[in-house]
Amino acid sequence: MTVGIILTLCALVLLAYIFDFTSSKTKIPSVILLLALGYLVKQLCILFDVNLPDLQGVLPILGTIGLVLIVLEGSLELELDKGKLPLIGKSVIVACIPIMIMAFGLAFALHYASGYDFKSCLASAIPLCIISSSIAIPSVRNYAPADREFVVYESSISDIIGVIFFNFVVLHTNFGAMAFGSFFLQLCVIIVVSFVATGALSFLLSRIDHHIKFVPIISLVILIHEVSKIFNLPSLVFILVLGLFLNNLNRIRHIHWIQKLNPRLLRREIHKFKEITIEATFLVRALFFLLFGYVIETRELISTSTLIWSVSITASIYVLRIIVLKLSGIKLNPLVFVAPRGLITILLFLSVSPNLRVPLIDRSLLIQIIIMTALVMMIGSMMAKKAVAVQEEVVG
Repeated sequence: MTVGIILTLCALVLLAYIFDFTSSKTKIPSVILLLALGYLVKQLCILFDVNLPDLQGVLPILGTIGLVLIVLEGSLELELDKGKLPLIGKSVIVACIPIMIMAFGLAFALHYASGYDFKSCLASAIPLCIISSSIAIPSVRNYAPADREFVVYESSISDIIGVIFFNFVVLHTNFGAMAFGSFFLQLCVIIVVSFVATGALSFLLSRIDHHIKFVPIISLVILIHEVSKIFNLPSLVFILVLGLFLNNLNRIRHIHWIQKLNPRLLRREIHKFKEITIEATFLVRALFFLLFGYVIETRELISTSTLIWSVSITASIYVLRIIVLKLSGIKLNPLVFVAPRGLITILLFLSVSPNLRVPLIDRSLLIQIIIMTALVMMIGSMMAKKAVAVQEEVVG
C-alpha cells in the first residue's frame, strides 16, 4: 500500500509538471487537467475498492500555504519605478473596482433570492469575485510582455485586496466608524510588522552560511503570516512588502542600512530564493488542485440546479471586465479573457463559517465557475498566440 501511494504521488506530480510544461502549447489551462486527473484518481479508487482516509481537512492547509507562496511568487515579480506608475495605477483600478461592484451586486441578488442576511450573502459572494493569480500568471507565458506584466500586477493585487475585503466582512458584525477605525489600526500595525519582519528576514537571508537556509526562511514567512492572522491582521500585506522589498533591492541600495545587508551578496541569494519559491509554489498548487479534483463528487460536477447561477455569474464577470478595461483605456484583447477563479476562491469558500454560508453558493457552483472561466481563458490564450505570431511576422 505504501509503495503504491508513493508511486502514485510521484506519477501525479510528474503529470502535473507535463500539464504545466505543455499548457503554453496546448492552450489548455493546467487547472482543468489537474482537476480532471484528481477526479479520475477518485473514480479509479472507487473502481478498484481502494480506501483512502478523508482528505477534505488537508485542503485548507494546502490552500493556505499555496496562497502565501503564490502571493510571494507574484510580489517577487513586481517592479516599482516611476515608469511603471501608470501600469500599477491601472492594475489597481481593474483589480479593485470589479471586486467591489460584483461582490455587492451578487450579495444583493443572493439576499433577494435566498432571504439570508446581507452580511452572509456578501461573505459568500466575495470568493467568486477574486481573480486567481495561481491560474492567471502561469497561463499568460505566451502573451506579449506588457500584457503579461499587467496580469501579474492585477492578479496579485486582486488576491490581496480580495482577502483583506473578505476578512473585513467576516470579522466585523457591523460596518460603522468603529469597524473602519479598527481596520485602519490593524493595517498600520501590519505595515510596521511587515517592515520589521522584512528587515529581519533579509538580514538572515544575507548572513546565514549554513547550506540549508531557504526552507527555514519560507517557514518563517508562513509562520509570521499565520501569527498575524491570529491577531486579525491583514497578513498578506506582509507577504507583499517582503516580495516588493526583495525584488526592488537595487532601487534602494543607496540607503545606509541597506548597505549593511551586503546588497551584492543578497541579490544572489534572492535569485536562489525566487527559484525555490517558484518550485515550491508549483508543487503545492498542483497538489491542491489534484486533491480538490479528488474530493469532487460526480453529482456536484453535473448539477443543473446551479447552472443558471454559474452561467449568470460568469457572464457578469466578463461584462464588468469589458466595461472596466474600456474605461481604463486598456485594450480588450487578450486581457478581457484573463479572469480565472481558482485556489483563492476555493480557500475563501472553505473558510466561510457555517453560520455565514448561503446554500446557493455551494461546491457545484464553484466548480462550474472555475471550469468556465478557465475555458474562456483558454480561448484568450489561443487568440493571444495568433496575435503574437502576426506581430513576429510583421517585425520579420
